[in-house]
Amino acid sequence: MQPLESGQVWHMPELRMKVDLVGKLLVHYKLAKHNAVRVPNSIGSKANIEKFLKKNKAVLVQETAPVAAKK
Repeated sequence: MQPLESGQVWHMPELRMKVDLVGKLLVHYKLAKHNAVRVPNSIGSKANIEKFLKKNKAVLVQETAPVAAKK
């Protein structure tokens, strides 16, 4: 399993999780069903999120794009 990074999208059989922001201990994310219109923001610890993803056999669909250096 890859480490959590901002911008990742994880798919599970009935859910989708978008990681918004990853800090030292906490992760800001959006967890919703595939056809949801409005999705609440949630916060959880890195360890709990990683356990949840592993338990639900999540698949990483979209990785973060490398940020180009600004001049």
